[in-house]
Amino acid sequence: MKMPKHWISILVCGFLVIELLLLVISCGWGVTETPREPDYNYSQSNEGNPAPIEVQQENKASNHSIARIIKKVSPSVVGISTVHMTRDSLLDDAELIEGIGSGVIVHSTGYILTNEHVVGGDPENIKVILENGDELEGRNLWSDPTLDLAIVKVDAVNLPAAVLGNSQQLEVGDMAIAIGTPLGLQFKHTVTSGIISALNRTVKVPTERGQNYMEDLIQTDASINPGNSGGPLINANGEVVGINTIKVTSAEGIGFAIPIEVAKPVIRHFIEEGEFVTPYIGIVGFDKEIARYYKQEKDIQEGVYVVDIDERGPAYKAGIRVDDIITRVGDIKVTKMLELRSAIYSYKVGDRVGIRFIRRGKEHVVEMVLGKKPI
Repeated sequence: MKMPKHWISILVCGFLVIELLLLVISCGWGVTETPREPDYNYSQSNEGNPAPIEVQQENKASNHSIARIIKKVSPSVVGISTVHMTRDSLLDDAELIEGIGSGVIVHSTGYILTNEHVVGGDPENIKVILENGDELEGRNLWSDPTLDLAIVKVDAVNLPAAVLGNSQQLEVGDMAIAIGTPLGLQFKHTVTSGIISALNRTVKVPTERGQNYMEDLIQTDASINPGNSGGPLINANGEVVGINTIKVTSAEGIGFAIPIEVAKPVIRHFIEEGEFVTPYIGIVGFDKEIARYYKQEKDIQEGVYVVDIDERGPAYKAGIRVDDIITRVGDIKVTKMLELRSAIYSYKVGDRVGIRFIRRGKEHVVEMVLGKKPI
């Protein structure tokens, strides 16, 4: 029996309507959600014995090459346990809070690089756990909360020091391996692998002192979890190219590490001189990345724009003023605040340093005597 033509027309129209509805539903009605700023959190664990976790295995690179790299670097990675004593008032009992993080041995005489937020806050004690299980007492020799870096010293010799690479040679897509103590000491020397996802990232991190803008960070999809803080980010040659610090809490596969180039001047001072006193120039500066976060309208094409200055500090005494743009420290070209700080840290307090800057379109050079950072 043949179906009347008008019924065929109705059925065809019906199918078209259903297909259109499915298309609209699958496209979400064309509505887009305005992206919000992601939540960042330091990857430090405050729990010594977490609940069991599900282990996921990923094969992002040759297992043989990763195993070779781990054998080379793993002995240089340490767990770091800190104990803080807190009380709300003098009448309350003291509460002990344990924090867990990671670190990497950078010299055989016991110098360990880690994050400031791992060992900062004047802990009651710092315990360093070596790969073989030995526990050593640590001392926080130096820390910088703006860089989130610290140097811890243990009394030991012939420790297996890691080889430091060159973070300036990294490219997006390079292999990245993270080693640390995620979620507590029971998971120490956990290895995750991935790639370098992006470079030169700037993120805003909440701290006890307010907001801290961290610049020039390395972004990786190698998993970084609480307790990984202070552990190394490693390249395909088994060299440390970064120090793991924070992750995006609202998404998986977005973690960040501090480029090792920032820490090298500080490490060199400790190895060669046994100490490091943080030099001070006394400015607050913006580069173009930080200016974007502060919604500043300044047209900063290069260098560091001076937005505030300590009139008792070395920069002011040398003749630098607000609105000047610093472009060079000694022989080092400066394009970012991070580069400026790293360049200054390569010198010592009392050193005379040539500073090149731009004022109202004209270039000037002055000599600055570096001061000691106020406490």
